[in-house]
Amino acid sequence: MADDMADDEPKALGRCSVFTYGVGHMLNDITSACWYTYLLLYLTDIGLSPRNAATVTITGQFADALTTIIAGDLIDRFGHFKIWHGMGCLLVALSFTSLFGGCLPCKIIGSDSPVVQTVGYCISAVIFCSGWSCTQISHMSMVNGVTLNPTSRVACVSCRNAFTMIASLILYAIAFFVFNKKSSSSQVDIKNQYQLMAYISIFIGAVFVITFQLGTKEPSLKQESDGKRVTVSWTYWLKKALYYQVLSIYVLTRVVTNVSQTFLAVYVINDLRMSPSSKALIPAIIYLSSFIVSVLLQELKWSGERLKALFSAGGLLWLFCGAAVIFLPINMNAFMYVLSVLIGIANALMMVTAIGMESELVDKDLDGSAFVYGSLGFVDKVLCGVFLYFLESYESADPVACDPAYPCFSVTRFSLGFIPGISALIGVVVAFFIRFHTSHPKALTEPLLA
Repeated sequence: MADDMADDEPKALGRCSVFTYGVGHMLNDITSACWYTYLLLYLTDIGLSPRNAATVTITGQFADALTTIIAGDLIDRFGHFKIWHGMGCLLVALSFTSLFGGCLPCKIIGSDSPVVQTVGYCISAVIFCSGWSCTQISHMSMVNGVTLNPTSRVACVSCRNAFTMIASLILYAIAFFVFNKKSSSSQVDIKNQYQLMAYISIFIGAVFVITFQLGTKEPSLKQESDGKRVTVSWTYWLKKALYYQVLSIYVLTRVVTNVSQTFLAVYVINDLRMSPSSKALIPAIIYLSSFIVSVLLQELKWSGERLKALFSAGGLLWLFCGAAVIFLPINMNAFMYVLSVLIGIANALMMVTAIGMESELVDKDLDGSAFVYGSLGFVDKVLCGVFLYFLESYESADPVACDPAYPCFSVTRFSLGFIPGISALIGVVVAFFIRFHTSHPKALTEPLLA
């Protein structure tokens, strides 16, 4: 009888299959790290006003949000995950080199006016973010069809999260190498630096895309007798109170990570007057500490209450970090290295548990998972886009005159400290009222990254 039960247990994926799935988002991750960390700095460095730079980012964010919800619905209906993934990666690679490699429409028209540059970079941002969404939603939702084994599913998602952090560390290593080279501050040299970073990032990401496409099988999904896909109606999710609670947790977590990542490089350069290499070193420390914490979290036995507790711990830690960012003076800028470790820990605690809550929401309703990921991503990108537009619009492109012994107000300091801190606090309050249906799920018997 025991043998029959063992035969009924879905077969676990091998380590090679987990690895090839996990690296499938690397191109998205390395370009996303560059987008959020350096796009604002890059656009203002080459002469765009903060408001024009904000227009580029919010245009991309809205394109990302719209494509996310459309791609989620189409993937639920028709499947073909790998085709969506490959198409998205191609758009990302082509547009990213234009986004950070120079304004292509400017070269075609022969004009570098602010209007032409803004429109040109907006076009590149729309293509980039649309491709990014196609890759993200197809990759996240296909894990439900790759394996029926619950431990293997968690292993795949955990492997993907680990490579997200590795991708960010690779990007910051490239940035440290590029920005540490001696060069003049002319716009030509600045563009060459970012162009080199973009080309290296695309090459590394493309290697992992090929690995994913060759090593991962297209999932076979449920179909009715007439050949149509079996899907869960979106109204099913909208009637669940838990959907809105998890939506709030996920969106607030993304606000914390995206807004802080966007203003971090500008903060350490303009507000703390740190060296140019610090705009690569500080983010690298954050992601390294996040990676270490994420690996340690795999050994825990997860339950709904533990998800809530660790999310709350991360949120309260971010609240402390936000306060420290607001009040940190220039002559104590070395403390930013310690603060970056704490930010990395807080980010890992919040992101891992927020994604875990998404999994608790989907549970066994696998045929509508793309809608869940797509709809949560849609709200996240719209809200983050609005936040970033208004915050970036009022940001100064030049360092604010300030007494080194006292913190002085700037939009960057407010954006990096206050917005993520308050968002984290609201997330902790929402988490307190969440009640999961399975408060004591069966613990995993294998490490998440095994």
